[in-house]
Amino acid sequence: MILITKNVTSMKTCLILIISLFAFIELKAQDDTGQNTEQSADDLAKQLANPNATLGLIFTQFDYTRYSGDIPDAGQNGVVFNLQPSFPVPLGPGVNLFVRPLIPVYLSQPVAGTDGFSQKAGIGNISADVALGKTWPSGFMGMIGVFAGFKTASIEALKSPYTSIGPEVVLGYTPKWGFVGFMVNHGFGVGGSDPGTQGFDILQDAVVTSTTGIPRRSSVTAGQYFYVVGVGNGWQIAGTPTFAINHNAEKGNKLTLPLGTGVVKVTHFGKLPVKLALQYWYYVASPEAFGPKHLVRLQIAPVIPLPW
Repeated sequence: MILITKNVTSMKTCLILIISLFAFIELKAQDDTGQNTEQSADDLAKQLANPNATLGLIFTQFDYTRYSGDIPDAGQNGVVFNLQPSFPVPLGPGVNLFVRPLIPVYLSQPVAGTDGFSQKAGIGNISADVALGKTWPSGFMGMIGVFAGFKTASIEALKSPYTSIGPEVVLGYTPKWGFVGFMVNHGFGVGGSDPGTQGFDILQDAVVTSTTGIPRRSSVTAGQYFYVVGVGNGWQIAGTPTFAINHNAEKGNKLTLPLGTGVVKVTHFGKLPVKLALQYWYYVASPEAFGPKHLVRLQIAPVIPLPW
């Protein structure tokens, strides 16, 4: 009964966020009816392929994850909703400042305890990054910044043991056929405690694995590789898998690495441009104790005029 109540609360939170989001988008679209909103879907898709595009986006995505591992009953399922607004501030030709919060809402997340697994629901650990991006006429782009993850989860079972902070770098190139690039960051944990010998919880916003009870600062290198291949009429083949290396985890539990691909369609709902994406990731490396094996991601990202 408690789990059902928490799931309903989390679903209500998601619905409130989604309804508020689209109400805001609709009002903003009405305010900007005098602007040119008839840009072709294919041209817009090409712009959106570049992470440094000067376009306002509100990313909403649902992730379904299938877990596996060596510990008993490791075959678990998880569902999380993520909300990430992105409103770059143009500072010059090809130069943008980004401030991007990421708010995860876990609808159902397996958490290991002394009595086995239980499903938890609630708001996860909010993170944010601040980055400066530059695109050159040659087609190369780069971003440099800093990110931080905060212990803001609504329940203890979903809360990271650390606040993390560290640098991030993005490099990419825009050939005629699309985009290719990668992002990497390194997070140093501060102000936390060791997760303990039974910590096998793998959250998308906090990688926590056993460190045999020895108090350590967390040290996680994480990143993302991405590619986009345009096929015309707003359609693209694309992948944006994320990876992580938990340097302080036990042997066999350090690396999380998926291979992924999917499809993207940029279209218009009325005058509102929207990016739709569906991806599948298969994890070729995952913590042996407990970690993700398959992931399906559905993304809906309205493109809205910048407020400045």
